[in-house]
Amino acid sequence: QVPLVESGGGLVQAGDSLRLSCAASGRTLRTYGVGWFRQAPGKEREFVAAINWSGGRTYYADSVKGRFTISRDNAKNTVSLQMNSLNAEDTAVYYCGAEAGGYGSMKSDEYDSWGQGTQVTVSS
Repeated sequence: QVPLVESGGGLVQAGDSLRLSCAASGRTLRTYGVGWFRQAPGKEREFVAAINWSGGRTYYADSVKGRFTISRDNAKNTVSLQMNSLNAEDTAVYYCGAEAGGYGSMKSDEYDSWGQGTQVTVSS
């Protein structure tokens, strides 16, 4: 497993942008696929975006396609999620996960490492 820490959440207004970061502590993320998931109150955790180990393949939920961008910097051992044009439906706790297969996955049960989450609140 890889210890992960998310950062960058906050309270913003509709239409604003935020950039979330997922950092690995003590171990390299270089060979891992990384995904972002989110969970709103009373709802199940849902897939947001994923990236494979090299950054050459990315995947997005339909609800964020065209607004969110996932990227990684393996030299800095981080994965970022740039979120633009935020709306109230994006309000949730955002979690990053790492999966050892390296391909990135849209399925949360394929991830074996998770961070504690960062709160994103969008006011309308």
